[in-house]
Amino acid sequence: MPGIANGEPVPSSASPQPAAQSPDQLPELMGAQPPGKYDEEVDRIFGAGGPLAPAVGTFRPRQSQTEMAKAIADAIGNQGTLIAEAGTGTGKTFAYLVPALLWGGKTIVSTGTKNLQDQLFSRDIPTVRNALRAPVSVALLKGRSNYVCHYHLERTLQNGRLTSRDDVGHLREISRFIKMSNSGDKSELAKVPETASVWNLVTSTRENCMGQECQYYQDCFVMKARREAQQADVVVVNHHVFFADVALKEGGMGELLPAANTIIFDEAHQLPEVATMFFGTSVSTSQVLELCRDTLAEGLAHARGGPDWAKVVMVVEKAARDLRLTFPEGGTRLSLPQIPPSSSFFPALEKLKEELEGLVDVLEENAERAETLEQCRVRAVELLEGYKGWKSEPPKPKDKADKDYGEFGGAEAVLWVEAFASSLQLHKTPLSVAPIFAGQRAGSPRSWIFTSATLAVKNDFKHFSAQLGMSNEPARTWPSPFNYQEQGILYVPTGLPEPNTMGYTDAVVDMALPVIEAAGGRCFFLCTTLRAVNRVAERLREEFAARGLPFPLFVQGERGRTELLESFRAAGNAVLVGSQSFWEGIDVRGDALSLVIIDKLPFAPPDDPVLAARIEVMEKRGMNGFVHHTLPEAIINLKQGAGRLIRDVDDRGVLMLCDPRVISKPYGRRIWQSLPPFRRTRVQADVIDFFQKGSEPGSAS
Repeated sequence: MPGIANGEPVPSSASPQPAAQSPDQLPELMGAQPPGKYDEEVDRIFGAGGPLAPAVGTFRPRQSQTEMAKAIADAIGNQGTLIAEAGTGTGKTFAYLVPALLWGGKTIVSTGTKNLQDQLFSRDIPTVRNALRAPVSVALLKGRSNYVCHYHLERTLQNGRLTSRDDVGHLREISRFIKMSNSGDKSELAKVPETASVWNLVTSTRENCMGQECQYYQDCFVMKARREAQQADVVVVNHHVFFADVALKEGGMGELLPAANTIIFDEAHQLPEVATMFFGTSVSTSQVLELCRDTLAEGLAHARGGPDWAKVVMVVEKAARDLRLTFPEGGTRLSLPQIPPSSSFFPALEKLKEELEGLVDVLEENAERAETLEQCRVRAVELLEGYKGWKSEPPKPKDKADKDYGEFGGAEAVLWVEAFASSLQLHKTPLSVAPIFAGQRAGSPRSWIFTSATLAVKNDFKHFSAQLGMSNEPARTWPSPFNYQEQGILYVPTGLPEPNTMGYTDAVVDMALPVIEAAGGRCFFLCTTLRAVNRVAERLREEFAARGLPFPLFVQGERGRTELLESFRAAGNAVLVGSQSFWEGIDVRGDALSLVIIDKLPFAPPDDPVLAARIEVMEKRGMNGFVHHTLPEAIINLKQGAGRLIRDVDDRGVLMLCDPRVISKPYGRRIWQSLPPFRRTRVQADVIDFFQKGSEPGSAS
C-alpha cells in the first residue's frame, strides 16, 4: 500500500485490545462536529513523539498524511463525504485508519483486492489499534467462494470423481485444514494454490448453497464470518463483496450497511467498474450446463422412479451448446444492434428459453422429493428469468434529475454478448451506475470516504465523481512527499511508429533493450494487451539469449501473480512482463525495480460494446466522448501503471512511456501533466547516464 509505515507484522485478532483512552478519543456520533475539532489530537498521534512512532519502527511524520487524517476526521465528525487523492508515499492507510478507529463508530473498510484486504486485517489495523490502544473489534468478510463449505467438501470426498493426482492431494489437505481452521478461509491454506480446480468442488455458490436446510448450517464458515461482521466495530471487505451483496441483497452487506456510521473505500478508482459489473446482470450457457449436471445427479439420487433424467437434461444441454455455436470461438464481443437480424443466434436463444421452461416444469413436478431438487428448480427459474430479461427496455422519459447523475443521466442498459471457448455470456450492463450508487448513499446519514492515489485528471475530480453521482462533494489532493525530479525520469523515446502500425511491439522491444541492459534488468514491462505480453516475452527471450544477458524473465500467465512477484523480488535483476493485473496494487520497493516500461497508452479497446454505447449517448448530448470519458479513463489507468516505479523515499528509476501520441497529439500534454513531476527527456543517453550514476559507489539506488 502506498506510504504504509512498515513495522513488524502484528498478529491479527478480532478481539479488542486493552484500552486507556481519554474522553476525546471515544467515538462521537451525536451530531455535526465543529471543523478542526480533532486537529490537536491528530497532530499528537502523527507527530514525532506520538504513539505511532514507537509502534512502527520506520514511521516518520509527514505533513500530507497528518492533513489528510484531519480532513477525514472532519468528514467523519460531520457525517459527510470526502473524495481524497493521496499521492504515493502519503501514508493514506494510516491517515484513514486513525480517525476511523477513534471516531468512526461502526466502520466498513472496502479495499480493491483480497490481498489488500488481508494486509489491512492482519497487519495495518492491528498495528494502529495497538499503537492507539483503541478498544475496537475487527472482522474480515469475503465472498462465499473464499470459504470451504462442509457440505460440498463431504460430497466431493464421497463421490470420488477427482481425475488428477494433484486434486486428490489437495483434497486431503483441505480435509485436514477445516478440522484446525477457525475461519475456513482458503487463503490460510498455502499448500493448495488459489487457482487449484478442486476449490470449485469444496466451496459454495449463491445458487447451490443449502442455506438453513444444510445440516452443517451452525458450523458454516460463511455464516460465522457474517455473524462476526455483524458484531464487530470495524469490518474489512473488498469492493466485489460490497457490491455483490448490495446488488443481490444476499445477506452480508444488506445487514451491515444500515448499522454503519462510516464507510471507507480504499483504491476507490476501481469503484465505477466494479459497481457496473454488479449492478448489471449476466447469464451464460455454462450456468445452464452446470444446472443440467446437478439436475441429473440429484434426479438419479432422489427420483429414480420419475422422468428419464438423462433425456430431460440432454435437450437443454443441446440448446445451450447450439446457442454457444452461433458465434465463432473466443474474442467475440458484440452489442445487440451489431448482431445481424438474420443471425442464427435469435432462434437458438428462443429454443433455449423453450427448453428451460420444459426443465422448470419437470422440476416443479419432482421438487418435493428432495431439498436439492427444489434448489435445482429455483436455479432453473432464475436462469429462465435471466434469459427472458435479456431484452431492450423502452427508453425512460427524460427527467430533470438526470443531469445530477453526470455523463449519462438515467440512461438505460446496453445488451451485449461475449463468446468464450466453451460458453456464451449475455450481459445487460447499465450505462451509468450513478443513479443506483446515489440511491445506495441516500437514507441514513453517515460518512463516506473515497481514497486512492489516482482519482483526478490533472487535479480535476469531475470524471470520477460524475461516474458515481457525486457532483458537488468535497474533493482534495495531498501530493506525494517524494522528490520525483531527483528520483526519476520520464523518458518518451523518439523514432517509434504509430501504435496501430504493424511491427509496433517489435519496435518497442528494440528501443527498450538498451535501457533494460543499462538498468541491469530490474524492470516491469507493462503491456496493454495479452497479445503484446506474449510477443514481448518471445522477443526478450531471444534477445537475452543472443546477447548473453543474465536477466531472469517472468511472464504473466506462466505462474500465479503472487509467485511471480516473489520470484521477481528475490532475483534482484529480473524482467517481468505483464498486462492489466500488474498495473496496480503492487508494491516493489528498493533496488529490485528501477525501470517501468509501458508499451502504449491504456485506452479501452474500441470494440468494447459498453464503451461504444456510452460514447454514443454522450455525443447525442453534445459532449465529446473521447475527451470526457475515454481519455480520463486512460489517464487514471496510466497513473496506476506509472505508480509502480517510485515506492519509497530512496527509490530511483525511469518511466519509459513508449507511445509517441504523448508528444504528437494535442491531448498528450494533459496526459504527462497528470503523471508525477519526473524530470523529462527524449534522449536515450540521458537515461543510460542516469542508471550509470545510480550504480556509482555512494549513490542512492
